[in-house]
Amino acid sequence: MTHDEGMALDLLPVTSTASAGCCSPVTGSTMSAEDAERTSRTLKALADPARLRLLSIIAAHDGGEACVCDLTEPVGLSQPTVSHHLKVLTEAGFVTREKRGVWAYYTVVPDAVSALTGHLVQHLARGSEA
Repeated sequence: MTHDEGMALDLLPVTSTASAGCCSPVTGSTMSAEDAERTSRTLKALADPARLRLLSIIAAHDGGEACVCDLTEPVGLSQPTVSHHLKVLTEAGFVTREKRGVWAYYTVVPDAVSALTGHLVQHLARGSEA
C-alpha cells in the first residue's frame, strides 16, 4: 500500500530544543558508581523473601538473637538453605554470627537497616521534595 492509497503518516511538529529549557542542573550530591554498586549488593541481600523473613524472625526473638535451629521450621526451608541465606545476611552486615558448640546464633545488627535507609534518603529523597 502506498501513501496515496490511504496510509497517512501523522508527523510530529518540530520544536527547537535550544529554548526548551528541559534540563535542570545537578545541585545535590550524587551517588558514585562504586557507592551504587555497594548499595545494590546490600539491597540484593534484602531482596529475597526468605531473607526478609529470617531477618524479621531473628529481630522478633528475645534480644534480637536466634539459633539457626529455631529458624528452619518457620520459613519451611532446609537447614543448608537457611544457612546460605543467613550467610548472605551476615556478609551484607544485617546480622552477626556467633558459634556456640554445634549451633550458630544470629543477632540483628541494631542500626543496619536504618543506616541503609538513611543512605538512600540522602541520595534519593530530593525527588520527593517537589
